[in-house]
Amino acid sequence: MKTQAATQAAVQAEIQEQVPQLTVSPDDKISVGKSIILGLQHVVAMDVYVVPFLIAMLIGLSSGQSGALIQATFIAAGLATIVQTYFCMKLPVAQGPSYVPLGAIVSIYAASGGGQLGWNSVLGAGLIGAVLVIILGFTGIFNKIVKSFIPPIVGGTIIFIVGLSLLPVAIRDNIYGATDATINQNVLLALISGAVLIIFVILGSLFRNKGSIFRIISVMVALVVGCISANFMGVLHFSAVNDAKWFSMPQLPFADFGFSFNLSAIITMVIIYFVLLAETTGTWFAVSNVIDKPLTDKNLNRGVIGEGISCLIASLLGSTPVTGYSTNAGIISITGIASRRVFLAVGVWFVIFGCSGKLAALISSIPTAVIGGVFTIVCGIIAINGVQVMKNVKIAEKEMYIIAIPMILTLALVMIPQDFLHSLPTFVQYLLGSPILAASIAAIVLNKVLPGGK
Repeated sequence: MKTQAATQAAVQAEIQEQVPQLTVSPDDKISVGKSIILGLQHVVAMDVYVVPFLIAMLIGLSSGQSGALIQATFIAAGLATIVQTYFCMKLPVAQGPSYVPLGAIVSIYAASGGGQLGWNSVLGAGLIGAVLVIILGFTGIFNKIVKSFIPPIVGGTIIFIVGLSLLPVAIRDNIYGATDATINQNVLLALISGAVLIIFVILGSLFRNKGSIFRIISVMVALVVGCISANFMGVLHFSAVNDAKWFSMPQLPFADFGFSFNLSAIITMVIIYFVLLAETTGTWFAVSNVIDKPLTDKNLNRGVIGEGISCLIASLLGSTPVTGYSTNAGIISITGIASRRVFLAVGVWFVIFGCSGKLAALISSIPTAVIGGVFTIVCGIIAINGVQVMKNVKIAEKEMYIIAIPMILTLALVMIPQDFLHSLPTFVQYLLGSPILAASIAAIVLNKVLPGGK
């Protein structure tokens, strides 16, 4: 009888034969020029500016405060990406602000009296929660949880629902619901950027090694062509870029803002951090599958530590919690470039954008539907990567339910009416407000409680 290690080795060998090989592996070195260009490609495909914009709108920040928050968020994302990619997890993972804490941030802000005191309570709660996450990583507790509760069938399902949960958002919000153009223009722009991306990927496949350049620059070219098309339609505007400053100083802790520690706010944020860890685990599995490198105990522990340090940096800069972005796993799969040097460039770009209002405004000027056309394909690629993880698992009746129930739950929560969600108890809102978290928990519980076949 084969040992478990031998069986896993055989499965990995089979996967390696069937998964398309990367053009550049994580530890491969590429030139500085290529890293800069490819890093920018990742940056423009990430909607990092959206979260601080939504927070500013929801809690009523002034234009100056909004600009400072966006600036802090860019710098936090950059430093967090460098920390996670080069010092902690050491995998190609890009960090950015998470949507998960939005409801908690608004609640803490309002419950603490609003204004600067309310924001200080948000930052203080984030600071304490980040320290707790770091402790979880150092003790290895989170890693033990992953090993016990997330086998391939559950890990693959989590990756699948990450892509599935993002698809409706990409189509509904970034294409049909984009407000910077008419719906006809939005659909056309999304089709153009998506079609260009597919054409360049096909060219890269047809010409094999000689055509790898088509695959590598596919996302960048798709966004550029989409922006040119938007300009012809008259929906590409650079007024915000013209008004922005080239350089502006970031916020300084204890000078521009402070920290307040409220017990109920801290408990609320700790719950949110557990949600973030559940969500970012799906991203780590997605990246692991794309680069064909299984997550080790060391990766997971260091990843949790990196997540905690990243969130700590974000709090100290006056920003909100950050997490791994699944979008980048899809881009790696499309381009075949997984070099950590590219993600070092991603981090540097974010810091530069955070120090330059003009460059940050340039990124945010890309029409939403153009990004949506690319983002939709990326979400599909992420979902298929989840299927790839599960393909070596025998799908019996138990496994069908482990996949089907989280899939149904994901779509149900993506489409849940917000009025109904807000009528529920606060804790339930946090749980159901993240389809990835709720569906992940469902997959884990089903795997434990459902009886397996003989």
